[in-house]
Amino acid sequence: MTESDPQDEVIAFLARPESHGVSGPVERIDTHAAHVFLAGERAFKLKRAVKLPYLDFSTSERRRAVLETELRLNRRSAPELYLEVRAIRRDEGGELNFERGTPQDWVLVMRRFPADALLSDMAERGALTHAILRDLADAIAGFHESAPPGPREGGAARVEAVIEGNRVSMERHPETLDPERVGALCRDSLALLGMLAPLLDRRAAEGRVRRCHGDLHLANICLWQGRPVMFDCLEFDEELATTDVLYDLAFLLMDLWERGHPREAALVFNRYCDMTGQAEGIAALPLFLAMRAAVRAHVAASAAAGGQGAAKAEEARGYLDAAAGFLEPREARLVAIGGRSGTGKSTLAGNVAHRIGRAPGARWLRSDVLRKRMAGVLPEDRLPHAAYTPENGRAVYERVMAEAETVLASGQSVVLDAAFLRREEREAVRDLARRAGVGFTGIWLEAPPDVLRERVTARRGDPSDADAAVVDRQLARDLGRLDEWKRIDAGGPPEAVAARVDPLGLW
Repeated sequence: MTESDPQDEVIAFLARPESHGVSGPVERIDTHAAHVFLAGERAFKLKRAVKLPYLDFSTSERRRAVLETELRLNRRSAPELYLEVRAIRRDEGGELNFERGTPQDWVLVMRRFPADALLSDMAERGALTHAILRDLADAIAGFHESAPPGPREGGAARVEAVIEGNRVSMERHPETLDPERVGALCRDSLALLGMLAPLLDRRAAEGRVRRCHGDLHLANICLWQGRPVMFDCLEFDEELATTDVLYDLAFLLMDLWERGHPREAALVFNRYCDMTGQAEGIAALPLFLAMRAAVRAHVAASAAAGGQGAAKAEEARGYLDAAAGFLEPREARLVAIGGRSGTGKSTLAGNVAHRIGRAPGARWLRSDVLRKRMAGVLPEDRLPHAAYTPENGRAVYERVMAEAETVLASGQSVVLDAAFLRREEREAVRDLARRAGVGFTGIWLEAPPDVLRERVTARRGDPSDADAAVVDRQLARDLGRLDEWKRIDAGGPPEAVAARVDPLGLW
């Protein structure tokens, strides 16, 4: 790293409360590429005058240009946070100010939010609720849908360039990252890339490569006015930020997983797939997760080399271990969770999906959600009774089975969440597992009729439209034999039901 264009005077100006018209202290946060000053209700971001292998902020005009780009790009996801690029000027008397004189440097002005609103902080407090994770996945899906498409060729070559860049960056720190392990990771990554190349090229041709966020981890997402908002996207390198949308998502999934929140990672993964229809592309997730962990490994190793100590070196080695772990093969399996409405099929599926198969857990396919997708509405929107015809029901099950088959072929485990009230449906899911060559477990949930009626009546904002009348109709029908399915008592709290599944050996 080289320093140029000294900024000491500008930094001192931004650190003074009177420069911002506030009485309280100005907080300062330093990163490898910027200084951020928190004053009153505003945050001021000053790019450091540095030149690195992957960025050049060495002159005032370069910093202004990158801040203008940062403002434009981040207004895509956080227009309420990103306000303006403002000049720091020198007047005729030689004093720095914001109003008059010749520009000396530039800052990005943002609205300030509480530090505890960062999702990284919320994750540590256990405050990432199901609703926040759902809204976050929806926001990412919408952002990717509206992001400008990238080139329609070279999907695999783009991924190879990132793997090579990671290798070069990791090899700069042999004192922290074992060269043999780095070499093995890169070889394994390139071997998997070789198998995935046709898929990645096809995804580029389909428009799945877009100008994404590029740095989508928990510390770059905040809760603003009750909803998750993505900010601080990668602004200095269009090539790095133009990626497969699943590679963009993979940073967040990896971050959640490695912070010890696998259930939350699985919930975001599944909701995103529900909203975008991702199925075949899931085959690339192990590679993408490994690549994201490798990025974290060399960034932490660089910080350790820059004097941030043994903790950063240990963090770097941990991420190198994680990257290798994401590439380790895991056998896929198919788990079907059936039962009448109100037995808690979806609650159980959401509680166990992250424990089944490889990261970020099994693909949880819920018939109620697929039904809403097929109808072109949000999962939480209600459908009229006329939408629940036998013909529509069969079409939903066919769609569920087809998507499950595609996901299983990608190597990811699947949890199928549907009533499976008809014997033919239960036989079909068993036969699907046999065709796919994966292990199969059928779980049948049972609870007293009054419990079922009480649960469906209490639902709010749920993809299921079933009510007590639906439960009564289901209770009246003959289910036939359930010989191959494991019958589980679904009474009591969700944790107790999940514990009753433990002996089945699904994880």
